[in-house]
Amino acid sequence: MFETILLPVLYGFAVFILGMKLMEMALHRIAGPRLTGLLERSTDTPLRGLAVGTVTTAFLQSSTAVTVISIGLVNAGLLTFPRTLGIVLGTNIGTCLTTELIGLNLGRLAMPLLAASLGLWLFTALACEVRLLPLTRADRPMPEWLRLLRGASVVLAGFAMLIGGITIMQSIGPAVQASGLFGWFLERAAESLLWGVAAGMTLTAIVHSSAAVIGMTMGLAAIGALPPALGIAIVLGSNVGTCFTALLASVGGSRAGQLVAWSHVLLNVGGAALFLPFTGELAAVSGWMAAGPAGQIARAQTIFNIASSLLALPLCYLPALRRLTVR
Repeated sequence: MFETILLPVLYGFAVFILGMKLMEMALHRIAGPRLTGLLERSTDTPLRGLAVGTVTTAFLQSSTAVTVISIGLVNAGLLTFPRTLGIVLGTNIGTCLTTELIGLNLGRLAMPLLAASLGLWLFTALACEVRLLPLTRADRPMPEWLRLLRGASVVLAGFAMLIGGITIMQSIGPAVQASGLFGWFLERAAESLLWGVAAGMTLTAIVHSSAAVIGMTMGLAAIGALPPALGIAIVLGSNVGTCFTALLASVGGSRAGQLVAWSHVLLNVGGAALFLPFTGELAAVSGWMAAGPAGQIARAQTIFNIASSLLALPLCYLPALRRLTVR
């Protein structure tokens, strides 16, 4: 069991997280100085906040990163709690990009992308060290376009590692399907989909990555080991579990920062509770939009997150919330 399940999961998860952190670090370095100003300037209405939260989360590939940044801005007094409500809604929509990319089965492109990123990085290194370009002399700073190219090479490497790690984790499907514990879980889940929600919530809280949990779920569904409805229940649970990191980030902060984290919890728990009774209908609708079970789960997450955020958006315009001043 260790060699067939645990070792590939640990190895694949390490590669996945390293890739995600590389992407997040490089993208934050490229856009970080502008990101804070963007969040401060473009969140005067919940709708604009939703748009900004969606775009920045899709760009950084991490809803947790954007939520934690928002909590930090609120704690620093640069952003008020009402202005973060739209951002929180947008992070749930933007995070769907990762699972949609996983659903495209890009694992075979991991090594070519990694080689391409290495080539780009070596080019920037040679341009600086060997002085192939006149503008990269030691007495001059690196040109902006070359700095962006180096950042892009790191982003590309991170993305290659992300999809490679998911491919490694998904390789455990047959071994998991043959295990007795998985059979027991399927029997319990057949009685109640709450088992799937609990599994998704617990695993995501432990590994701090809903994308990793959803990626493994999609891999099991792709080989027929997991019914799509149960996979969707796990997705609902993983959306709840991803709130754990934001709650940790809010500990010791201001009351307003804690309210940002709890609004994230309320959105995801409320959305999961609302959609769980309609898991079968959600599976049917997503099945019309996808060719296979893995894509079906990715579409279901996208539908769930967009619908939850749009349903909650009018509440953000309530006068009582708009006037709320908490420090």
